[in-house]
Parts: sequence; C-alpha cells; structure tokens
Amino acid sequence: MQTNLLSRPTSAKSTSMSDKINHPQLCQWLESVAISRDKQAFTHLFQFFAPKILRIARGKFPNEAQANEVVQDTMSNVWRKAHLYNQDKGAATTWVYTVMRNVTFDMLRKIQGNKEDNLSDDIWPIAESMSIENEIFDDHLEHANLLSVIEELPQAQQDVVKGFYFREMSQEQLAVHLHLPLGTVKSRLRLALGKLKVQLGEKHD
Repeated sequence: MQTNLLSRPTSAKSTSMSDKINHPQLCQWLESVAISRDKQAFTHLFQFFAPKILRIARGKFPNEAQANEVVQDTMSNVWRKAHLYNQDKGAATTWVYTVMRNVTFDMLRKIQGNKEDNLSDDIWPIAESMSIENEIFDDHLEHANLLSVIEELPQAQQDVVKGFYFREMSQEQLAVHLHLPLGTVKSRLRLALGKLKVQLGEKHD
C-alpha cells in the first residue's frame, strides 16, 4: 500500500473511542482488509492500533523517526498480510502485536548490523527492555500449546473457554452466543479452568 500511513489522522476523539472497540469488530475489519482490501476498514485498524504501537515503540528506540518507522512497517504488514490472520487461533490484538514484535526485532537487528564495527552499549538497554514486553507476547503466543490441552476438554467446555479467552467475549456475550443461561456458562468455565490448571500447573493460573 503506497499511502503514507502516518499521515492518517489519529485525533483524541478517535483514540478515546478506540478503547470501546471489541474483538469481533477488529476481526471484521481485518477480514474486510483481507478479502476486499477495504481502505475504510484499514483506517479504523490504523486509528485503533497506531497510537498504541507508537507508545510502545517510543519506549524501545532512542528517536521518534525509528518509533514512527515501527508504526509504518507494522501497519504496512497488517495491510499486506491480513489474509494470514485466523480468528480461531487467537485475538486480533495478539496477531497485530506479534507483527509489531517481528518488525521491532528486525529493526534492532538492522541497528546492530549498522554498528557492527563500532557497537556502543546503547543498543543493549534497548534489546534488554524488550524482555519485559516479550513476557507479555510470549504469554499470548502460548495459545498454540494451550489449544492442544483445551482440545482435550469436553466440547461444551471448549466452546466456553475458546470464546472467553481467544475471542475475548464476556460471559454475558457467550451466554447469548451459545444460547445458554449465564449460570451454565459460568459453571462450564469454572470447571474447564480447574481442569486446565491441573494440566498446565500453577504458572498458567
């Protein structure tokens, strides 16, 4: 996509409204970009994610140009690779932040390569600071391993767990979606989490 992504407006109003956007809406926009190259849907995605990505990138890189480059490259990849997103395998936010993570590491490697002959210590605090963010990403990215354990649950419990954690639906939304009483949803989720805790251990509590 040739348009300068950073020229798109990110007003205070749009940023505050983005906090109310839910996971199904993000999935719908990604699907519209993937299927029909919908520029309006991409604009919505940009307005939702760009301020968040820029805020994270500013904490990783020493100047504004590099932080803006992370936003530009991340959202360009979202535009080009939207067809690779599968909402059944994880949240839209997880996928986009994983794209951002890959862009960030590529940029760090490029910086390290450019300073190979005279590498200062400045790059190491940047790389080190990634470790905190990595813990968050790694926690999300473990859903692939988690899925194999979840799929051992009874189907009724699988539906509730996948909806609650991977599709980020509330218990009330799940009750409507699955045509079940709210109490049944809560009971199935509690039972499922008890079994998962036994299988995965306390660290995944």
